[in-house]
Amino acid sequence: MKFTNGNRALRDHVNTGKRVFLFESLGKGLVQFIAELEVIDYGPVNTLDTKGIMREGIVFFFKRKGVYLPAQAQKLVSEPKWMDTIEWQKADIPNETERKGLVISRVGQGVYRKKIIHRWEYQCAVTGFNNLDVLIASHILPWASSTNQERLDVNNGILLSPTYDALFDQHYISFENRGNIILSDAIEVAAFQKIGVKGSERISNFNSSNFPYLEQHRTQFYVRH
Repeated sequence: MKFTNGNRALRDHVNTGKRVFLFESLGKGLVQFIAELEVIDYGPVNTLDTKGIMREGIVFFFKRKGVYLPAQAQKLVSEPKWMDTIEWQKADIPNETERKGLVISRVGQGVYRKKIIHRWEYQCAVTGFNNLDVLIASHILPWASSTNQERLDVNNGILLSPTYDALFDQHYISFENRGNIILSDAIEVAAFQKIGVKGSERISNFNSSNFPYLEQHRTQFYVRH
């Protein structure tokens, strides 16, 4: 896929004055208007076509027209000529075994990071820290323990600052479904406090689709006690 015809028109629609509308199919030829949208970001991804053959595609990210986004979000937007000048990183296309599932290439991971950043509104889920150069898109259920579909499921991701990411990745902290932090007994409370972890932290915007991943993470977490 390249930025030609419809892809280019969609990418550049804000600058060219064209409008994008989202409709939902109601069946029997009927559609329902949902919202007017604006493209805020895009990126390359390897995906399967209708014949099950791996191909290179484009993922577009949208927001409702008129919705405010933090200035940090603008750092995500790709340069307009990236696809015209880069050879899609062919070496990162998955091998035949990996092609049986969803893509787990570096290209796919890059788009996944963008999804997580947008999902968590450009800030650490715990602290609200919003420097995207520092924040880490973590998997709740570890990559090695996930299926290909789970690896690219935005609900299996959380955006964290480095300290919380390291502790979460090593299962020294976890979170309840309602968002309260859980501290492992493997580290003394005083040691947690030395690195700024108080034990009163809470994530306020988990959704029900995060819960199955959190439950599995807590299972691994409690094994460490």
